[in-house]
Amino acid sequence: MTAALECEGLVKRYGSLLAVDGLKFSVTEGEAYGLLGPNGSGKSTTIEMVVGVLIPDSGTVRVHGHEMARHPLRAKRLVGYVPQEVALYPDLTGRENLRYFGRLFGLRGQRLRRRVAEVLDVVGLADRADERLGTYSGGMQRRVNIAAGLVHEPKVLVLDEPTVGVDPQSRNAILESVERLVAGGTTVLYTSHYMEEVERVCDRVGIIDRGRIIAEGRPEELMATLSPGGRAEVEVDGDVQAAGVAVAALPGVAVTVADHRPRLLLVTWTEGADRLPDVLQALNGVAAVVRTAAVRPSLEEVFLHLTGTSLRD
Repeated sequence: MTAALECEGLVKRYGSLLAVDGLKFSVTEGEAYGLLGPNGSGKSTTIEMVVGVLIPDSGTVRVHGHEMARHPLRAKRLVGYVPQEVALYPDLTGRENLRYFGRLFGLRGQRLRRRVAEVLDVVGLADRADERLGTYSGGMQRRVNIAAGLVHEPKVLVLDEPTVGVDPQSRNAILESVERLVAGGTTVLYTSHYMEEVERVCDRVGIIDRGRIIAEGRPEELMATLSPGGRAEVEVDGDVQAAGVAVAALPGVAVTVADHRPRLLLVTWTEGADRLPDVLQALNGVAAVVRTAAVRPSLEEVFLHLTGTSLRD
């Protein structure tokens, strides 16, 4: 498949600090790629090099084959950047903001009016377009921020923490907009600290730490690496301790009682696609099974497992 974005051997130093260390990843055309990393991982520096506001010490960024360093105008024209902070003018209306950013990319006349109308529709703000931006809610401002990154019809859209500080309804509206863009063929590079968002919108994920990609794959593939077997919740009615002993006697199976729910057994196994039938057989005659539910590892668990739990800046 055609690569829309390629980062190869990126290195960036700030004095003695090596912020990005030979980083390499690529995003195929029409794909949503999540770039995740803790504070101090080099993620923000990487984003700045991808969009061309920061020059790498070495390495290459290509957008649809155009090298950012050698052909910056061609490459930047293909990229839409939506930063963490809302970068708009509060005294202008939503429509006026979008016209301004469209003109920066050379749009004029009917084409500009058409694109402004289209992106307002994408973010669901056509009915509020002629109100001053300063009267918009935080979520609405972030949606216009996305529209500003889209107005020049970029091939690659970089969304850096697009839902920070917004209410659940606005977050859902933003995610729905991203899903529609990806379905329509737009390539998206997405960063967020909300792992459920990444699971929802991203086809693949790269986890960056200390300036390098340390894991990469589809969300379900990364989650499978944390628990190659499986996990389940089993709620019982009867002697919970005896039930735990019976399940723990199974080879390759571990069990604990949930702290917050004393009738709930948390069962894990390291081999086999599904050991739940064995668990239920072991409980036969020991305790009545009230409910069972398969539990899969979360992307957040994978992230913490790979990067550690201690806070770093």
